[in-house]
Amino acid sequence: MERRHFLTTGLLASLGVPFTSLNPSVELFSSSVDRSPLKPFYLPPSPEPLKIGPSGVDGRIRVRSNQTNRQFSCAESVIGPKIMGPAPHVHKDLDEIMYVLEGTVSILVGDTVYQVEAGGWHLRPHGLVHTFWNATDKPARLIDMFFNQDFENFLEELHERLIPDLIKRGVPLTSKEATSKMDALNTRYGITMFHEQRQPLIEKYGLKG
Repeated sequence: MERRHFLTTGLLASLGVPFTSLNPSVELFSSSVDRSPLKPFYLPPSPEPLKIGPSGVDGRIRVRSNQTNRQFSCAESVIGPKIMGPAPHVHKDLDEIMYVLEGTVSILVGDTVYQVEAGGWHLRPHGLVHTFWNATDKPARLIDMFFNQDFENFLEELHERLIPDLIKRGVPLTSKEATSKMDALNTRYGITMFHEQRQPLIEKYGLKG
């Protein structure tokens, strides 16, 4: 789980995109980047496949940024049939690559919807408003790869601590307290959410929130 330059150049070269063109504000060899040598690692198969949870999704971190000198991380996810993803949003620094393992994922970037089928890749550079969903009648499984940020920490803080705490205390996720705390977390990670754009997508594509 520790191989920055190899991972970024290898994955992005396969897409024909040089890493530095994704985020010019991030220098591969700047003083902010840990230059200590990366060590090889083996990532064993997951013992069990992900199962769709009560919310229609489930996920787990596969590679952590602290294993790659804070330059790369990735997560595995499953999205149930007709399930909407997050509200359209934009990242200040984070670049993402999605690889679909099974099913089809619909990805919206700006006004364009991409239908990414199993075996397909999709690059979402920072600075572009985007979201995704599963519009089909079958589950979709995917790998999301994150560059330039410890985004796995955001995902864990949101889904394993913040949201469960709100639910445990009976605080509606649409309440002022909940949205205020989630907005504060988004701000820390350079994310701007456009919540008002989510429901129209749910209605347009016949999805479940």
